[in-house]
Amino acid sequence: MARISAFENAQSQLEKALGFVKISDDAKKVLRKPNEIIEVSIPVRMDSGDLEVFTGFRVHYNDYRGPCKGGIRYHPDVSLDEVKALSLWMTFKCAVVNIPFGGSKGGVVVNPKELSNQELEKLSRAYIDSIYNFIGPDTDIPAPDVYTNEIIMGWMADEYNKINRRLTPAVITGKPLSMGGSQGREAATGRGGFFVLNEAARILKLHPEDTTVALQGFGNVGYNIARFLHGAGYKVVAVSDSKGGIYHTHGIDPDVTMDTKKKDGKMGECICSGSISACRKAEHVTCAKCNCGEIGQITNEELLELDVDILVPAALENQITKENADNIKAKLVVEMANGPTTGEADEVLNEKGIFVIPDILANAGGVTVSYFEWVQNRAGFYWSQDEVNEKLETIMQREFKNVHDIKEKEKVDMRTAAYILALGRISEAVAAKGTREYFMKSESRSS
Repeated sequence: MARISAFENAQSQLEKALGFVKISDDAKKVLRKPNEIIEVSIPVRMDSGDLEVFTGFRVHYNDYRGPCKGGIRYHPDVSLDEVKALSLWMTFKCAVVNIPFGGSKGGVVVNPKELSNQELEKLSRAYIDSIYNFIGPDTDIPAPDVYTNEIIMGWMADEYNKINRRLTPAVITGKPLSMGGSQGREAATGRGGFFVLNEAARILKLHPEDTTVALQGFGNVGYNIARFLHGAGYKVVAVSDSKGGIYHTHGIDPDVTMDTKKKDGKMGECICSGSISACRKAEHVTCAKCNCGEIGQITNEELLELDVDILVPAALENQITKENADNIKAKLVVEMANGPTTGEADEVLNEKGIFVIPDILANAGGVTVSYFEWVQNRAGFYWSQDEVNEKLETIMQREFKNVHDIKEKEKVDMRTAAYILALGRISEAVAAKGTREYFMKSESRSS
């Protein structure tokens, strides 16, 4: 089966929404293609003495609403097609939550797990050297993404400062607190997703204590939303990462599971919710302490099709496809990954009546707090974690309501409603610079 193009998927979502909203032809034209693209070769001297040359990308999709904003991911499957799609989604994500940024994205084709910390630092600094003229606090502000974190962002910010010969904290977000990072940034994506999930659960009359959740992806985003859900009383019954996952009908404690993952490098032990008992490593076992039911290992593919109330894809794009969409049993899908659902699968989920919170809303908490960090860096005044979380909650709840109101009014799905909201805001920015209609009116008045 041919791999689905992420950019084609993103464009199809855009085209679908264009059928429901009236915007200028000028706005349509500028939104169908990225502004500019850079591809770089990044030579790195490895610990062995060998020279490796890595490929990196950075895409500016659209800057009509403000400087471009988007993460940098390290992954062996990074491609220009993927980065273009992610930059398009970032453009709409920023517009959905109404922050004054456009969209961008970057990536390096690498398996970071195969690099030493020294090699990782060299690569990160060399990437910034290569794209230095392409980024800046007024043009394009990178942030962490898949397999990048605050340490890597710190290296990148430091490298930019060295080249620039001055401290420029607003050039990169997601930095360590000691380098101008924001309180609450590390957990922001998961926390924002938790806020909108709660809003949808209320509409669907899902009560936390009676609601089961499965999460695909147990990195920063998946772990944080899992612990917020667990803390609120939701029953997280399955989690997975790139190596596989675990399933427990009576619930999993995300904190204990993460501790196990950090210690062993994989989620080999299954932990009873509300206890500290570790079950034996096996394909399928029964908890020896409380005899609470079957616990076992599960694949990423199996997790998606579990009979749960809420499914949270928080890994990579193109996970829910036309091949497995009909097997999705969840009542609510919360897209914490970017582009986890293909266009064909989207149609199936809609026909099944599954409520989907789209990625451009669900995972927008990260870019929202990145915006907060950028504001704080430029002002030189920093907020408490409570202030950050309160501001984030206000924005996520407000924009969820705006999207849901459009959904009800236009009788469309949540994804289309989110695009309609974003398109209206982006179109206003395009129109502010003049459109064909404006200039034709000017010409007719002069003649």
